[in-house]
Amino acid sequence: MAEPKALIVSLSGCSSSGKTTLARLLRDILPGTFILHEDDFYRPENELPSKNGLLDWDCAGAIDIPAMAESLAYIRQNAAFPPTLDSKEDQNSVGKCPVPDSQIAELKSRVASLLPSTHPLNTKTLQLCLLDGFLLYPPSMAPIKPYLDVKLFLRTEYAKAKARREARDGYVTIEGFWADPPGYVDDIVWPNYVEEHGWMFEDGNVEGNYRLDIISKEGIKVPTEAGVDGDMGKTLEWAVDTILKELEKLI
Repeated sequence: MAEPKALIVSLSGCSSSGKTTLARLLRDILPGTFILHEDDFYRPENELPSKNGLLDWDCAGAIDIPAMAESLAYIRQNAAFPPTLDSKEDQNSVGKCPVPDSQIAELKSRVASLLPSTHPLNTKTLQLCLLDGFLLYPPSMAPIKPYLDVKLFLRTEYAKAKARREARDGYVTIEGFWADPPGYVDDIVWPNYVEEHGWMFEDGNVEGNYRLDIISKEGIKVPTEAGVDGDMGKTLEWAVDTILKELEKLI
């Protein structure tokens, strides 16, 4: 029997852009799939950097990048979720699913019809790892770059990102629970996102047009038809089709 292999598909974008929702939907639709969350690599609170007098959870310095790279290397070698990693992210709610059950069922049927029983995903000789993270492609995350096989990026508008983030109760952490203090999006989240991702956009405007030459060079795929903060149903269909195309190349 062939040794199992892994295909690592990364899903990135601003906080509250729909990454985790998309990852969980893809996990339900595609066989042989598991999720690795960047948020599970946060450093302890006493090691977090600060900005504007606040703990900064939304920067590269908040992430244990070597541990993250080590887990990706384990996945690459063993085609399995790292057994020593205790995921906290799956304890966080992402709210009501924005995609109708009927569309999810249709996509499951489409995938099943395209992937015969002998397909590596169905025979478990290929495992699909979805890496969900707010910060995956900038230069600050260079150590994980060699492990990313397929790069997907979701964008969102400032107003919607702010509204969604501020509507959340908080996040499960190593220490217990974190709730954003007032003004956290404006002081930390959005400025950090702009600083780390401006290179992907014309004139550094993260609500403007992509620098297509740059994202093409970096192999980053974006759902152009869905637009900025596009409908999750269309985004899901785009993601499924994109991953299936990459699987065809791999096979």
